[in-house]
Amino acid sequence: MRIIAGEHRRRLIGVALRPQLRPTPDRVRETLFNWLGQDLHALACLDLYAGSGALGFEAVSRGARLVILVEHDRAALAQLERNRAALGARQVEIVADDALRFLERSRASFDVVFVDPPFRQNAWPAVALRLPPRLAPGARVYVEGPRPVAASAPWHELRRGRAGEVSYQLLQWGAHDPSGVSGNV
Repeated sequence: MRIIAGEHRRRLIGVALRPQLRPTPDRVRETLFNWLGQDLHALACLDLYAGSGALGFEAVSRGARLVILVEHDRAALAQLERNRAALGARQVEIVADDALRFLERSRASFDVVFVDPPFRQNAWPAVALRLPPRLAPGARVYVEGPRPVAASAPWHELRRGRAGEVSYQLLQWGAHDPSGVSGNV
């Protein structure tokens, strides 16, 4: 898997050989980061269900000040550690934990959150309940899965796309700016 843009553009990152890992395709990552903006300086990002870490490492490459990768699979964690070392990404924290447990325990707030659970796992309802206290004002939340999630108020869908079997959305919690440009991103 390669990093698309930024400081580490074209660098390859390893992916653990696990059947449940399904890295976000290049085309989808490119669209997502076009939505978010190319420069993520000063932003704190959370990659729940990090898996390959493709989204988190792409955020690092684009200047995120902090990226927390949450993953519980041992092989995936070991590969995330190797990728962090290879990139020299000191702004990356790797957390060995269940995503929901992390959300319940953490006190940090994030400007961008990537929610890309194992493909057939219906994680969004539980994440949607636990995530709001972890969101900075104007935060954006990227959700990926086999079909769009129901984004009922106070969640607002800012963007939506589909590529093959992958459905993806950009959401925001709370007060909504219809222009899609409010907040930190």
